[in-house]
Amino acid sequence: MDKRELKLMAKMMDAFGPSGFEREINRIVKKEIEPIVDEIITDKLGSVAFKLNGDGPKVLLAGHTDEIGFIISSITKEGFLTFNQLGGWWDQVLLAQKVIIRGKKGDVIGIIASKPPHIIPMEERKKVVVKKNMYIDIGVSTKEEVEEAGIRVGDPVVPWSPFQTLHDGKVGMGKAFDDRIGTFVIMEAIRRIKEQGIAHPNTIIGAGTVQEEGGLRGAQTIAQTVNPDVAIVLEVDIAGDVPGIKPHEAATKMGKGPGMITYDRSMIPNQGLKEFVLDIASQGEIPIQLSQMAGGGTDAGRIHVNSSGCPSVVLTVPTRHIHSHIGLLSLKDTENMIKLLVELLKKLDWNTVNSFSEL
Repeated sequence: MDKRELKLMAKMMDAFGPSGFEREINRIVKKEIEPIVDEIITDKLGSVAFKLNGDGPKVLLAGHTDEIGFIISSITKEGFLTFNQLGGWWDQVLLAQKVIIRGKKGDVIGIIASKPPHIIPMEERKKVVVKKNMYIDIGVSTKEEVEEAGIRVGDPVVPWSPFQTLHDGKVGMGKAFDDRIGTFVIMEAIRRIKEQGIAHPNTIIGAGTVQEEGGLRGAQTIAQTVNPDVAIVLEVDIAGDVPGIKPHEAATKMGKGPGMITYDRSMIPNQGLKEFVLDIASQGEIPIQLSQMAGGGTDAGRIHVNSSGCPSVVLTVPTRHIHSHIGLLSLKDTENMIKLLVELLKKLDWNTVNSFSEL
């Protein structure tokens, strides 16, 4: 990936935007893509869509721009902040992590903490500290000092985790890959199609959706807004190539190519579209991994039941350590996903799209 792409990736991942607070990241998406596309479309929930006009079916490419985070629930008289989660967090990954609280006077750094082990009974030390017993410490000692810092109940919080690369630039590390990497892939595929003059027999509509982590909400409103004929959702998948994960629990591996989800709790993909993706990947000699995610869902869960139905599929970039402060993904997998998406868009004409729903 070139310097421009990496700079954009870092800018998008570092942006502030938990579920319900996506304005900053979606403004970045809009600013970056607006010079390339024919039209910008927004809905009243905050999702942003961008369109390349054409004469064929409307192909929706969706990636959610919200990240998992927190929301301040109370301020103690001693100046500590309690919080609720925005999206799914595992208690065990939270303690001692730095976070950014966005108050009315600006951003404030804090740390998630609890009682130190020295004063916890031995038996209690063996138990996982749960979120309700944690707090955010911003270094003050009174509620008044918190208020002076501009922090209120209802303010959003995200992990402090700046983007960087590892392994000689082959691996990206940072927050918000779930799922800004999907939006990034969409933007770069559209950029290549436009700048390289690649013909496409369809109308392409990319979208950065909001509040996916809160219940796939932006996917529903953007699908109602643009009413697509077919949809490809770009997501992350759980990379199962780490200790303790069995192959049947998470099949994809970082660095072995993009993935395709063949089943999750929110959607069974359209089988014709699934086979089409596999055929195009094979023709383009692009590696692709098959997986399932019985315990999760994606924006496709809402999009595929829009109106009378919309043939949909979910393509992924395998990512280690999702739903934590820091994720890892392969930049080669990301590049291959962009290439695959471009190849799919070159072939999605009316005959092909109609075939997905034929009996």
